[in-house]
Amino acid sequence: MRTKSAVVICASSLVIGAFGPALAAGNGPGAKAHAGKDTAADLALIDTVVVIYAENRSFDNLYGSFPGANGVAKAPASTRLQRDRDGKPFHELPPVWDGLTAKGVTPPVTQAETEHLPNRPFYLDDPKGFKLSYGTITHDLWHRFYQNQMQINGGRNDKFVAHADSGALVMSLWDGSKTAMWKVAQKYVLADNFFMGAFGGSFLNHQWLVCACAPYYPKADTNPAKPSIAVVEADGVTLKEAPNSPKSAMDGIPKYVADGNLTPDFYAVNTMQPPYQPSGNDPAKDGDKAYADPTKPTTLPPQIEPTIGDLLSLKHITWAWYGGAWQDVLDHGNRSPVPNFQYHHQPLNYYANFAPGAAARAEHLRDGGLAGSEFIKAIDDGKLPQVSFYKPQGDLNEHSGYADIQAGDSHIADVIAHLEKSPQWPHMLVVVTYDENGGLWDHVAPPKGDRWGPGSRIPAIIVSPYARRGYVDHTPMDTTSILRFVTRRFELPTLHGITVRDAAIAAHDEKPLGDLTSALVLKDK
Repeated sequence: MRTKSAVVICASSLVIGAFGPALAAGNGPGAKAHAGKDTAADLALIDTVVVIYAENRSFDNLYGSFPGANGVAKAPASTRLQRDRDGKPFHELPPVWDGLTAKGVTPPVTQAETEHLPNRPFYLDDPKGFKLSYGTITHDLWHRFYQNQMQINGGRNDKFVAHADSGALVMSLWDGSKTAMWKVAQKYVLADNFFMGAFGGSFLNHQWLVCACAPYYPKADTNPAKPSIAVVEADGVTLKEAPNSPKSAMDGIPKYVADGNLTPDFYAVNTMQPPYQPSGNDPAKDGDKAYADPTKPTTLPPQIEPTIGDLLSLKHITWAWYGGAWQDVLDHGNRSPVPNFQYHHQPLNYYANFAPGAAARAEHLRDGGLAGSEFIKAIDDGKLPQVSFYKPQGDLNEHSGYADIQAGDSHIADVIAHLEKSPQWPHMLVVVTYDENGGLWDHVAPPKGDRWGPGSRIPAIIVSPYARRGYVDHTPMDTTSILRFVTRRFELPTLHGITVRDAAIAAHDEKPLGDLTSALVLKDK
């Protein structure tokens, strides 16, 4: 008789009548995309799902030299060679504007030290080059909705430098073979054809993890957010350049008429702040202290789209989103550099179903603890819900600009070690992935999908007693593949965004996106 295990994915409650057509009956077009021949009985071997969501790394940036993977050595010369904004190849890469390392890093790597790099990818930890360690915090890079599409350039991936604010840094790589998670990937499954769910940055990709949707700001043109509306060319993809924008990336960072957070039809695609605390926007002067000031241009109104949590709750499936340092920030406010809590990394804090005082908020938005201590306690005690999402606090999430690779990688590997010893481990599936590429180059063209994505390729590691051992999975997948697995395993309705994505993928004659089962061998143990 087997012990019941947990599935951990960080992600609520639902009034179904409010959502109308946002939910599709059954599994929709994506039902044919399931990679295995596994039956419902096979999938029932997985009792617990855990999703660990790190930050801002492309596949090539960390795993581009992983044996058996589609790595940098397989990149066509046409994608390695970067082109300027006029389409002509660079003779050399521009410098890393403002220097390679983040402010305050000692010793710094200055802008002057990054001049005259050849027009190709380069390793930051090359002993004959910059000799940086995994513990180095590097400069941050643009990772925004329109820029990501302009960098991908129709799948050619040759304009990452041209549409960046960091010059050559977008072409930087690490030999990740000495990281702790590399060893985890060698033991279990590394997916080398896994893409971020949406173009751009953390805000939108966290929304795609829980909702498969782009948030909406009604009547933004008559509200405080009006200055955040982007000005885009007729193609709907390209930002309109300002007259004073440098003509060449060698001369400086591009400038745009309006590189806003909202599309011209009011969808929020770049970072907006939650309407509830904790938020990057303080409460209104005389307003409810549990809310963010709604008059601030970057405060997003409460959202009402259904989330994967809502669907799980409808089926009485237990679940939770564990936010690292969540309660500490509520109690004491944010602190830098530790825990450096990132408000827009808590996607369910944008939804009306999880407003302050709501029962669903208290039940499902849980404190992960400082350094994940509360989440780890739940793991060790065998008390994880059936589906858990875990978001590490800022200094442990691997985000360029304020976090290094080593601390976050070691933390996640430690969490994996606890999961492997958990009473729930025998029937568990763990997915470790990154929200998006952080503006860093990757050579593989994303599948052609819908208006929102998929975006660039990112690492994903599937860990489970049922995982194929020492396997590189080439199945095309994206962030929504996690939702596909949860939907299939727990027999949920399909979120509307997944139905749209599947139809778009099929219309472009792309291979259907998988649901993680290709990484598993589902046989009772």
